[in-house]
Amino acid sequence: MTTDERYMLQALAEARRAADAGEIPVGAVIVCDNTIVGRGHNLTETLNDVTAHAEMQAITAAAETLGGKYLRDCTLYVTLEPCLMCAGAIGWAQIPRIVIGASDPKRGYTSFIARPEGGASGATPFHPKATVTTGVLADECLELLRSFFQARR
Repeated sequence: MTTDERYMLQALAEARRAADAGEIPVGAVIVCDNTIVGRGHNLTETLNDVTAHAEMQAITAAAETLGGKYLRDCTLYVTLEPCLMCAGAIGWAQIPRIVIGASDPKRGYTSFIARPEGGASGATPFHPKATVTTGVLADECLELLRSFFQARR
């Protein structure tokens, strides 16, 4: 098991906490020096707050743990591609590495930065030096979302 898979499993555990609470199952963890410094899962229904996404919760927790708003030495692991709001927050926090489980073609940030004629615009909401790794445990992340929505139908 790779390091990315190990931490994505932790993000999946957060996503399961969201599902158990009736929230859309998205989870996130932020890692600094091989230690989880922030955890979060969707709380939009619980808090009646459209901004209470997993990434936002994890960023807030990590900033509190580390004592600063910039998370320059951290990696974010998130089970679903961040929306544009969360991608902006990730950029403002200057997180240099983002690891994503499943893509989100409907609401993910990449659907908003592509040119209408196709192809990436080159724009990114993340820090210019940030790297993005996608598809880590994507099947597991998608299955959790699928089973959640099937049970609700």
